[in-house]
Amino acid sequence: MRRFDPAAAMTEQTKTIRLELEDGTVAEGPSFGAARSVSGEVVFNTGMVGYPESLTDPSYRGQILVLTYPLVGNYGVPPTERERGVLKHFESERIQIAGLVVSEYCERYSHWNAVKSLGEWLAAHGVPAIQGIDTRALTKRIRQQGTMLGRLVCEGEDVPFEDPNARNLVSEASVREPVVYGSGTPRVMAVDCGMKNNIVRCFLDRGASVIRVPWDFDFNGGGDDRGGYDCDGLFVSNGPGDPKMCAATIAHLREALARKRKIFGICLGNQLLALAAGADTYKLKYGHRSHNQPCLETGTKRCRITSQNHGYAVDTASLPEGWEPWFENANDGTNEGLRHERLPFMSVQFHPEGCGGPADTEYLFDLFVESLKNGK
Repeated sequence: MRRFDPAAAMTEQTKTIRLELEDGTVAEGPSFGAARSVSGEVVFNTGMVGYPESLTDPSYRGQILVLTYPLVGNYGVPPTERERGVLKHFESERIQIAGLVVSEYCERYSHWNAVKSLGEWLAAHGVPAIQGIDTRALTKRIRQQGTMLGRLVCEGEDVPFEDPNARNLVSEASVREPVVYGSGTPRVMAVDCGMKNNIVRCFLDRGASVIRVPWDFDFNGGGDDRGGYDCDGLFVSNGPGDPKMCAATIAHLREALARKRKIFGICLGNQLLALAAGADTYKLKYGHRSHNQPCLETGTKRCRITSQNHGYAVDTASLPEGWEPWFENANDGTNEGLRHERLPFMSVQFHPEGCGGPADTEYLFDLFVESLKNGK
């Protein structure tokens, strides 16, 4: 643990920054992190822990994140160690959020594995943050009125409101060239739409190897069923923004479905698979972002507690013949997964890899990997 320096604590929080919402709401508070103005979509997460994982989750790209838990930063930030080709403690190579909003920021962190404060980490990545905000009241406002645009504004540095969903955020979050992890079998081709590192870890833990390819990669290979790589199945990852922006991925998936290739999708992957099958997606009023979302498995009495981070959902009523809902959200009845009645296609809206969050549904990786091993 670093020795507490009151002077350093004051330095991090001397400037004031404003949070402004497009509905006219304005709040001021001490700034920590980078001293710069940003705009984005304001969303909230109700998780109690896991800010290193959440802030590096590519699904948050372009968003100003509101954390409802009142004390943030108390266990600092871990080191940038690598394990099996990916960062050990983070979900991507950098902080992905546009800005951070908290109630009380704790500069004096305490954790055996911490190497810096949250404010220092944010500043190093150019991400501004504000504290002293009633995040519970702000969350209620977003729940009532729906997700809205906002901005963090430093004095003398204004920025316009910008809707990040008008950009192809997936293209910003995806890798540029294929990357291979591990050398085991089966071999999984993972379409990176903004993939979390723990998804790679979950496949490697089960003896599989992962071929991580860009979001618009032609994994059908124009006649070569393996797209130039020897693989046993396709995985479609999580990611940010509107799934309908990913026209190339949807087109490639449509061809993969016609070829009856084995496919597993998570989060955005659930939405992309639905669109490729001919179903529709829509934007949720304020999304699902937490570590405690209950999901019912269709046709059973089983309820799983899941980690989630998405602002769009599949319209279950639009599923074509042969497809069925697999899970649904116990809170609002929205789609949480789908699968084909006969063919090897399945996906879930939640995050079975957790991190941060529960691991109740990690068994889904076992189902997919075993299906690849058994050829079923």
